[in-house]
Amino acid sequence: MRMKLFIWLSLLLLVAAPALAGDYRDFDQPPHDYWKQTPKDRFSRWMKDVQTGKVELDYSGERAFVASALKSLDIPVSSQMLLFSTTSLQLSLITPRSPRALFFNEDIYVGWVQGGKIEIVSVDPDLGGVFYIFDIPRNGQPPRPERATRCMNCHAREDTGFVPGLVVKSVIPGVRGGSLESFRQEQSGHGIPLNQRFGGWYLTGTGGLTNHLANFFGTLTPQGIQRQYVQPGVAFTFDRYLAAHSDLLPQLIHEHQIGFVNRAIEATYRTRTALADGKGKPAPAEAATLDKQARALTRYLLFADEVTLPSGGVKGDDDFKRDYTSVRRLGPGGASLKDFDLRTRLFKHRCSPMIYSLAFQGLPSEMKQRVFARLGQALEITKPDPEYAYLPPAEKQAIRGILKATLPELPKNW
Repeated sequence: MRMKLFIWLSLLLLVAAPALAGDYRDFDQPPHDYWKQTPKDRFSRWMKDVQTGKVELDYSGERAFVASALKSLDIPVSSQMLLFSTTSLQLSLITPRSPRALFFNEDIYVGWVQGGKIEIVSVDPDLGGVFYIFDIPRNGQPPRPERATRCMNCHAREDTGFVPGLVVKSVIPGVRGGSLESFRQEQSGHGIPLNQRFGGWYLTGTGGLTNHLANFFGTLTPQGIQRQYVQPGVAFTFDRYLAAHSDLLPQLIHEHQIGFVNRAIEATYRTRTALADGKGKPAPAEAATLDKQARALTRYLLFADEVTLPSGGVKGDDDFKRDYTSVRRLGPGGASLKDFDLRTRLFKHRCSPMIYSLAFQGLPSEMKQRVFARLGQALEITKPDPEYAYLPPAEKQAIRGILKATLPELPKNW
């Protein structure tokens, strides 16, 4: 029974750690009204274009359809990650021989189970995660996604701070499905130790990363759980998928994004509740709580708790690096928040590119202005904030220059 319960609490995609503990009104009640609002997420807009013929898809086969859908959604095939843990509604179809494929960009996360359905999590600026599932069309007709209500059993629970967010699991899968052991529960983001990540996932391009949970399944023995190695591309062939890898770099970016999205969604819901309770102005106690939330979100934006990359750094798949950096907002001298470092950390300029995402755009002004104020303090050079002493003055100056050139929402006196 416990194993079955765990499976049902592991839906669709991917882990979230609430930045601050706290209670919310039910997300389907005022002031949030999750199910009553019309979504404004990118996938909903895409579906309208598909139905009106503005977007053409390839219906010649399952693989061709997925490739054409990803292309029209601006999701790179090179973001492909493969996992064989049964942490999905389609658990009966997922095995080490038939892993589930995941793809993503900043605002949309796609799951593909061969012979099964397509799963979507699309981030709405007001609602948070919006969940869809649909059969792959077989007759040339447009797909018919439905809002997946069952996803809320996991995607609006403890793992996401009780708001509609994203979940990523790290488990040791059993031979016949189910999870024998679970790690980093109710936590997500770039601060998670690397040795607690990737359980139930295939992982390639590991370089100097040796202490991780990927590429294993487990068997129960009298001595405990015995792990057995399964090599990517042996139990299955990569040519059945869209890319010949499940590379480390997309998984690192994916983890960072999920940690940000969930923290931003939590901040949005918390602020909306405070404003509703205070009839447009948070009470003093709530204002202090929002200040703490803004501080936590700013720390995440500036990678304050990022774990160090493995010795020797991360090479990263060349196609993914090219695709990820193909759309950049350029600051002075052509600098961008998407410029990779990959020696000891993800990015050269430690401010998250997710500041341009729908999750950040959806922050209420009461929260966004607090974050901008905290960012300004954190990047101060003449009176440096000790909390951000890990950022050298030159890096602070570069980040400030990029943000001022690329983020029109910044206050004029920032």
